[in-house]
Amino acid sequence: MSSLARLGLLAPALLPLFPALAQEPATTDLERVVVTATRGTKAIDKIPGAVSVITAKEIETQTLVAEDLSAVLSVLAPSYAPSRQKMTSFGESMRGRTALLLFDGVPQSNPLRNGAREGYFADPSLIERIEIISGASAAQGLGATGGIINFISKTPREAGTHQRVELKYGSQGRSDDALWKAGYTLEHKGGFDALLHVGATLRGVGVDGEGRRLGLDAVQGDTQDSRAGDVFLKLGHDFGAQRLQFSFNKFRLEGDGDWKPVPGNRAAGQLTGATPGTPPGIPPRNDVRTLSLDWSHADLAGGQARAQAYKQDFAALYGATTATTFQDARLAPVGQLADQSEVVADKAGVKLSWVRPDLFVEGLELTTGLDWLKDTSQQRLALTDRTWVPPLKFTSTAPFAQLEYELGPVTIRGGARHESARLKVDSYQTLAFYKDTAVQGGERSFTQWVKSLGGVWRLGGGWSTFVAYNEGFGVPDVGLVLRAVATANQSVDRLISLEPVVTDNREVGLAWRGRLGSFSASVYDSRSALGSQIRVDAATGVGSVLRVPVRVKGFEFSGEVKPAADWTLSASYARTRGKTAAQQDAPMDVTLGARSQGPDKLVLAAAWQFATKGQVRVQATRLASRHINTGRIVGTSRLEENFEGYTLADLAATYGTAWGDFGLGVENLFDRQYVGYYTQSNPAGTNDDYFAGRGRTLTLSWRRSF
Repeated sequence: MSSLARLGLLAPALLPLFPALAQEPATTDLERVVVTATRGTKAIDKIPGAVSVITAKEIETQTLVAEDLSAVLSVLAPSYAPSRQKMTSFGESMRGRTALLLFDGVPQSNPLRNGAREGYFADPSLIERIEIISGASAAQGLGATGGIINFISKTPREAGTHQRVELKYGSQGRSDDALWKAGYTLEHKGGFDALLHVGATLRGVGVDGEGRRLGLDAVQGDTQDSRAGDVFLKLGHDFGAQRLQFSFNKFRLEGDGDWKPVPGNRAAGQLTGATPGTPPGIPPRNDVRTLSLDWSHADLAGGQARAQAYKQDFAALYGATTATTFQDARLAPVGQLADQSEVVADKAGVKLSWVRPDLFVEGLELTTGLDWLKDTSQQRLALTDRTWVPPLKFTSTAPFAQLEYELGPVTIRGGARHESARLKVDSYQTLAFYKDTAVQGGERSFTQWVKSLGGVWRLGGGWSTFVAYNEGFGVPDVGLVLRAVATANQSVDRLISLEPVVTDNREVGLAWRGRLGSFSASVYDSRSALGSQIRVDAATGVGSVLRVPVRVKGFEFSGEVKPAADWTLSASYARTRGKTAAQQDAPMDVTLGARSQGPDKLVLAAAWQFATKGQVRVQATRLASRHINTGRIVGTSRLEENFEGYTLADLAATYGTAWGDFGLGVENLFDRQYVGYYTQSNPAGTNDDYFAGRGRTLTLSWRRSF
């Protein structure tokens, strides 16, 4: 019997072992805990799958420790890989695959030319909660092979007009290392509701556990030596059963250009550093603008309807470098030409959905709708105005339908989505490094059915179990293929393997919630017959896409217990095991590397509510050592990775007074010296990206509402 089946049978067997717990009534009404990322409003215990919500309080606590949404996820989402602490998110995977990032339902991910910069799109102060669906899902369309992470912005909750001011200061006790942040929020709820937020953040350059300046990633981008600003506006009005809402967000994160990197020496164990100075070119930046218009009707033909039209403009500028791929003897002597890459992705889309409960019979619910997406992505060299990846004009249309039947304690759900997509590329010419190759334009298209089926059994006494089968889909990094064509007169329609990366996720889970606490656990088996893996040439550092099968198996657990009214103890654990093949039709004997998979992770925490408005939380994160693919070389790519694990502890405390709410955060409480997971593991790592992690950092905050 498989491990999935064993866990499914475990739920009823455990009930007699915990009679006291099973009889405890749940103090939290699960009907009030809803998840909108499933295209409808649904209680968590009625969703067949691993679903979780990170609350506003949890976000505020974690951002006291580190002003970084990826750091929040790496602590509170069990299967999310460790944060890079950089502007780039290479290696920040989920369950060995890619997660689809959404902001109020608007996609932020850029799968056509994945520059790994989409993690910085909004000020963390804007986020009210984070909804996470772990595992493959097609509920929100393209890109969710590892799951969906939907960041939900704040909405006015209290009648009247309210204002909030927030100040934050972080330091390691060194010169030029400080973080300064200021934010102002105006909320109004009455005949209409409105929320305006303006915020700014300045970051210096920190030090590691031994007091040395942290390395600066001047090419991929760094949050150190940077400034960020955000302007957010949300307006809403209710018309009886209908609601109309408009939101606008403009976010910019850019380097200051006051520090430059100092190369290290991997072979000698010398870390990359930083020193005052001006790096070449324009400092790296992220520039993101998101607009959304939402309409909803609470009673349209007996159901709930929603329509969303959105537009997102994304631009990521990378730092200047004399990379071999940028050289052109017609512009400068070979080896002396510095240039900067810029990824630009403009999206527009429409999402329509209608949820009809009690269709024909009581307990039968229909969810149906249509998604339309237009995505134009490209990559250019900004200083010389050269095309590296031509405009990739992608459009997709996807109708979907789902039926759910609830009979007492059992909920059964099944659905399907039909994706019809087309990619068009005009004729273009590659860079000189690729022999100025003329490539003929063309089109590729695909249609794909993706399905889901699952059930939840609420066993009573707070216990529930689920079994689920979900498919998700994505596309390979098309831009990475097109920019490296070296054979003349090839046509785009023969070059691109646009067949989608279809991932199916089989999962069984068990959960319990009662007065003393809660927990959830699941095991999963995720497979894709035609996956997408990036292999990096050991000599040039140039990556290429390989279409090979991928299989990931894993186990996740998270839970908390309240031994006393003012104490909460929590734990989470994720074990991930991914395999792929060295090449097509080869055995699946290659372990997934750090670019795709995080290490086994254990997080333990204790929170003490020492006063009505006062709490302190101490947490520890253990990343297990990982040594894989020893001695393996495939073609020009080294696959061996070695990671020596480490444990980091953090502390966060808050206290509310009549003069405002005060906060204290301490990252890396014991000032541990360590080298990050991706930095250690990356087999293509160089002397320019051998980075230590942050040493002990103290952050103070103050927030007052009036």
